[in-house]
Amino acid sequence: MELAFFTSDDGGASLVATDLAVSSWGKDHLHGVAVSGGMARALESRLEQEGRTDLRPARYTVDLFRPASRQPLTFATEVVRAGPRLALVDVTALQDGRAVSRASGLFLKPTADTEGEVWSPGTAPSPPPVDVAPPTTEPHVPYLHSDAGWSQDFREHQNASRKTSWNSGVPIVAGEPLTPFQAVAAIADGASLVTNWGTNGVEHINTDITLTLVRRPAGTEIGLQAVDRLEQDGIAVGTATVFDREGALGTIVVTSLANARRTVDLGKEQWEDDGRRTTSGA
Repeated sequence: MELAFFTSDDGGASLVATDLAVSSWGKDHLHGVAVSGGMARALESRLEQEGRTDLRPARYTVDLFRPASRQPLTFATEVVRAGPRLALVDVTALQDGRAVSRASGLFLKPTADTEGEVWSPGTAPSPPPVDVAPPTTEPHVPYLHSDAGWSQDFREHQNASRKTSWNSGVPIVAGEPLTPFQAVAAIADGASLVTNWGTNGVEHINTDITLTLVRRPAGTEIGLQAVDRLEQDGIAVGTATVFDREGALGTIVVTSLANARRTVDLGKEQWEDDGRRTTSGA
């Protein structure tokens, strides 16, 4: 059976969630990776309808203001502004006629780099060694890095050290090829994991995602590395670097709310590459 977050219905007008889209927050609660991927797909489709093949994604902002359930999802898009060098497109995800999330995509026309010298950090995170994570286009359980080193065992990384993840994108809709933008837009929700995961598990739920890109990913393998985190009074802001096998390509900022009553204890969960999730008593 093909791994994907959704199947299409009504001639592609709506998306129906698969088990792979269900989050750890609840059995009828979709995770942000799937919802964000669906909205990115809708933005790309609208841009294609507008004939704007000259533009590429530069900024993608998502508001996850209502839990998405397993009801069919539909998407309403609007071109807010279109000009010679940019297009701003909005999308709203709807269930039973009610908005559950929204996103805005800014697409820019590439030109030439400037010649002046400007500061940059000069270093970028790296994926796992190829003997650990060989290049692939097939979905797999994320590789994680903390003080425990690289592994796919989530139980080894429930600690207070800096987190990095290495992910291979899952197709958004069964039977459709996954694009690099859909992959990075979906995986961007994982910035909450690398910035909010600590000794007790994930005690925050993210309310938004802001992804910035200077180029498209080279493929559908995407890495995220935590670079900053602030928290006060139950509000947390985390920042992550986005990278692929060619280097850094953008940043992600997520704003999260404390959700300690429904903590996701990743020290008790493990996944298989076919999407199966097991829970241990450890």
